[in-house]
Amino acid sequence: MTKIAFMFPGQGSFEAGMGRDVAEAVPEAMRVYDEGSAAAGLDVKRLCFEAPVEELVQTEVQQPALVATSLAFDAALRARGIRPDFVVGHSVGEFAALGSADSISASEAIALVRERGLAMAQTARENPGSMAAILGLADEVVEALCKKIANVWPANYNCPGQLVISGETPSVDECCTEAEREGARRAIRLRVSGAFHSPLVARAADRLRPAIDRIHFRDPRAGFMSTVTAKVEEAQRYRELLIEQLTGPVKFTQAAGELIQQGVTTFVEVGPGNVLSGLLKRIDRSVRTISVNDLKSLDEATEALG
Repeated sequence: MTKIAFMFPGQGSFEAGMGRDVAEAVPEAMRVYDEGSAAAGLDVKRLCFEAPVEELVQTEVQQPALVATSLAFDAALRARGIRPDFVVGHSVGEFAALGSADSISASEAIALVRERGLAMAQTARENPGSMAAILGLADEVVEALCKKIANVWPANYNCPGQLVISGETPSVDECCTEAEREGARRAIRLRVSGAFHSPLVARAADRLRPAIDRIHFRDPRAGFMSTVTAKVEEAQRYRELLIEQLTGPVKFTQAAGELIQQGVTTFVEVGPGNVLSGLLKRIDRSVRTISVNDLKSLDEATEALG
């Protein structure tokens, strides 16, 4: 029997007008935006449907807007009878994954990532840093460079040959230079406001903890694959994992590989863009990937999976 995993994208997968056509066609999707806006104290619907890219690029608004759109698409899929066996999220996408699995409500997820975005943006202003994607080197080589150079760490294991590093800007620059000397195809500085997924943003974790501590996490209705541990985790672990993920690396490569080992043959990317689908093809070309990022692709997914 085919097993399906829903995967939810992280920061950077956004676009102006995202989700509007689906929300206007599917009442369950529109409800996510309405209830999420009320819970977050932020007009998420306006941000997603009307705001320019220049506004959406800000961490503190992009995160709730992205998670709301992912969960709106998730609600639309469920309204058509499509449900996953597993869920997985890239960084902030883990909050959408937990919402999809009914461990928390969509409104709780959107409100939490509003707090997360504010905490990360404030910490980045206080303790600035950088991130860069190293392309074309084995993970072990990049890991060794991070051990050799102070104040830079592996941040995102995206797929074989693509590892993002994070840390103090001079250290990230030095690591990029050394990576190119080691034969990296490219070292690309990312347009981010801080050194996310590194110890430099520990203050953000401290700021987010009270909001997470207020949440009751229910047992999930689909297996939650953590990208902190690359294991299917139980509800009693979620609180600490959501704190740990702020300063620890995203192990998407390892998590996707484990899902494939557990029999997942179809991965549905639920949210704007198709970044994760592209990464999956580099992890294992034999799996089927489907992107649901607008009304047309929702209809196509319904036909393919219904």
